[in-house]
Amino acid sequence: MRLEQEGLLEALPNGGYAVRTFSERDVADAIELRGTLEGLVARLAAERGAAPVVLREARACLLRIDELLREPALDDAAFSRYVTHNEKFHALLCEMAGSPVIAQQLERVVNLPFASPSGFVIVQANSPAARDMLVIAQDQHLQVLDAIESGEGSRAEALMREHSRIARRNLREALHGTPSAEQRPLPGVQLIRRRG
Repeated sequence: MRLEQEGLLEALPNGGYAVRTFSERDVADAIELRGTLEGLVARLAAERGAAPVVLREARACLLRIDELLREPALDDAAFSRYVTHNEKFHALLCEMAGSPVIAQQLERVVNLPFASPSGFVIVQANSPAARDMLVIAQDQHLQVLDAIESGEGSRAEALMREHSRIARRNLREALHGTPSAEQRPLPGVQLIRRRG
């Protein structure tokens, strides 16, 4: 029943369940919804003022990502650490807004299939542009944190909405790109119905 509530299974009319598939648009909409909510979170954090302890923790998280990105290439372990730090940063961002209501809704969105902030990061692993895309995402993280600290709500919101576009790009790459010999397919990508 929990997998059905999370949208991963569909109840069959005569009993039992079937694994649900998702259209490319479903996944893109889930990513867009996450970007919209994270934009709202960033704006509220800037306008309301985030707790200094959370800002320091977010800054420390971004420093750990910077350390990872100093390497000229990233191996699987480095990508795994990036995912951990990226998810932590996004969770701290949500905490900065101080809104349990929005946090609850954002958690629901992040739990939609493929909608998490790191949902398509693995697509970048072993690709020639992998590190470059993470550097761009990291720059957006830093800019959003600067905007929050400066009280620039509209800028923080716009940056977070744009930040989610990286996941949309990775979705297109996962579904329509030509994988290199080293790239592994994204787990679960076969559940996404491609547009014809």
